[in-house]
This record gives sequence, structure tokens and C-alpha cells, in this order.
Amino acid sequence: MSNEPSRKQITHDRIVEVAARAIRRAGYHGVGVADIMKEAGLTHGGFYAHFGSRDALLVEAMQHARRDTAQALNALVAENIGKGMGRFAALVEAYLDDRQMGGAECGCAVAALAGEMPRQGDAVLEEARESVRLLIDGVGRALPEGTQAALAPVVAATMVGALQLARTLGGKAGKAVLASTRKSLVDQYEPGRSG
Repeated sequence: MSNEPSRKQITHDRIVEVAARAIRRAGYHGVGVADIMKEAGLTHGGFYAHFGSRDALLVEAMQHARRDTAQALNALVAENIGKGMGRFAALVEAYLDDRQMGGAECGCAVAALAGEMPRQGDAVLEEARESVRLLIDGVGRALPEGTQAALAPVVAATMVGALQLARTLGGKAGKAVLASTRKSLVDQYEPGRSG
């Protein structure tokens, strides 16, 4: 028995990958089934062979986006730790990296979609909530020992908001928002450990 994915699974995964990029780029309402299928190189009619509904696709796209973001973020955090940063500073520096300003399509889905999340159907909303919970948990694990766990949502909200503002402002103004937020958070929670 082969462990190779079936052709149907490969196609399914391609659709989900395209949708994960698209929701971060255009938001939930900016994603149409026909557009996703076209971008994936498939016909609109094939959609229901893979998904029961548009919301089912959005749930899987959120899961895919979360895995992609976690993988990229973990690699940057490890790189920053290798440069001598503490875990919290490494996370803040990675999440608020200047390159995130132009990378909404491949960046954090929470930052890209936070304003739209509460208006989604139950299944999509629950998946969005899970993404937020996992982000907060990750921040909580990175905060230095002895820091109040109740601060994790505050720090996560600060990071998400800073990224949203930086993307909106763009250019030098956006980079200034990221730089000042990085410095403020690291100075407050892990002094002497910034990059």
C-alpha cells in the first residue's frame, strides 16, 4: 500500500493552499469559489467533489494558513534565538519583522482577518477563534518566566494591531510602527534581550 497522496488529495490540497493565500489577501468575502478554483487551475464544477460548502473550504484554509504561519514563524524564532535573543524577543522580532508588511498573503491570518472574523458563520468563526487562542497561547509560552499569564492576550493584541497598522500605513511609517512596537514590548517584558 502506497503512502503517496492520491490525485484527488493533491488537488484538494492545492485548492486549500490557494484559498489560504486568498483569504489573507482579500478577506473572507473577497474569496469566491469560482475564483479559487480558477486560481488553482480547476473548473468551478469540481469544487463540490472536494468540499461540502464554501465555509468548509474556509475552515480548511484557516487551518492551512495557521500551519504555514506557525512553520515560518517558528523558523524565524529559532534563527533569532540562534543570534542570542531570548525566546520572547525572538518571537516579537519575528512576528513584527518589516517583511511582514507586504506579506499579508502568507502572513498571520489573525492579523489579516481579525476585523472580519466575528461576522463569519459558526464553523468559520470557531476556526478563527482557535487561531486567536493558539496565537495567545504561543505568546504566553514565550513570555519570560514570572510574567503574568493574563498579559499574553494583551501582548498578542498589541502585536496583531501593530502589524495591521503597519500594513495600512506602509513604507517608512509602517516600519516605524513595527520598530517602536518591537522595542516597547521587548523593553517591557524582556529588557536587554532585543536584537
